[in-house]
Amino acid sequence: MQVTTYGLDLAKRVMQLHWVNLETGEIHRKQLKRRALLEFFANRQPGIVAMEACGSAHYWGRELRKLGHEVRLIAAQFVRPFVKTNKNDAADAAAIWEAVQRPDMRFVAVKSEEQQSVLSLHRMREQLIKMRTMQVNQIRGLLYEFGADLPQGRQRG
Repeated sequence: MQVTTYGLDLAKRVMQLHWVNLETGEIHRKQLKRRALLEFFANRQPGIVAMEACGSAHYWGRELRKLGHEVRLIAAQFVRPFVKTNKNDAADAAAIWEAVQRPDMRFVAVKSEEQQSVLSLHRMREQLIKMRTMQVNQIRGLLYEFGADLPQGRQRG
């Protein structure tokens, strides 16, 4: 039994889908609103759903796996070479479909909610550290304008 492969371009409101009918070779393109996406895939035989690894890809990957589909996330830099025409959602979906067909393509693992939560905390902490460093450096620069010379380093400053 052959499995249908879908190329799915994610967006905030309207998703673009691309797949080829294995029996007839007919190319299908479909736009789906956010609320209709899961309904569409719930009514399909389990297949391979390929997406760019972007903002909501891990969420959609988890949801599609619950429906029995195999999910493959591809980093954006590996999809870009397959875009044949002007960049738009339909061309991106076709490029994703084309990229997932390659036998040497590398995929990104779908992260669990717990993994995403930990990564979010790390990103927020890293951003706070950058902001703190910027503020200390700004204070040092402003005080230097008034003749005060603070030593480098957060602790000493």
